Amino acid sequence: MTLSRRNLLLTSAGVVAAGVWSAGPASAAAPAVDYPGAEWIPASTSNYTVSNRPSSYPVNIVVIHVTQEYYRDAIAIFQDPARKVASHYLVRSGDGHIAQLVREKNVGWHAGNWNYNTRSIGVEHEGWVDQPQWFTTQMYTASAALTRSICNRYGIPKDRAHIIGHNEVPGATHTDPGPLWDWTLYMRLVNS
Repeated sequence: MTLSRRNLLLTSAGVVAAGVWSAGPASAAAPAVDYPGAEWIPASTSNYTVSNRPSSYPVNIVVIHVTQEYYRDAIAIFQDPARKVASHYLVRSGDGHIAQLVREKNVGWHAGNWNYNTRSIGVEHEGWVDQPQWFTTQMYTASAALTRSICNRYGIPKDRAHIIGHNEVPGATHTDPGPLWDWTLYMRLVNS
């Protein structure tokens, strides 16, 4: 598809043009992503703590979430400074596309528990806990590859003690990823 100069300018400004969505100018000057192939779509700086992990805090947990929102709505929430929440990654249901919203060195506000936030990477998944059709093969495969990479880079054991659901964080009031999340499949993919 060829974009006109006007549509190209609109697209780079973060406007939907000719069916293409862009994160806007912030992504043009974005730092390199931590996971190759991820798209940089930055969260609001009001929704995470700047840090220098793993020097400042060890990273030893991956927290699995389900958004209870559509992909684009979840991005909007993470970019809204009033929301005070952002995960490091977001995995789209239909095709397994991965967006990085917070650099891994920074503390994402995703677990609802400061101690767990400081030492974890949060991975959100588009969908709803009571609608398993959102948990596609593409999503599981892409997310498991991401989690495997995170575990390899930080020396995190690839087991259920270190790859946990949001509902397993002490003090959590959330139920995600929910009883329909296929942990057996996910852990097999993480370890393959």
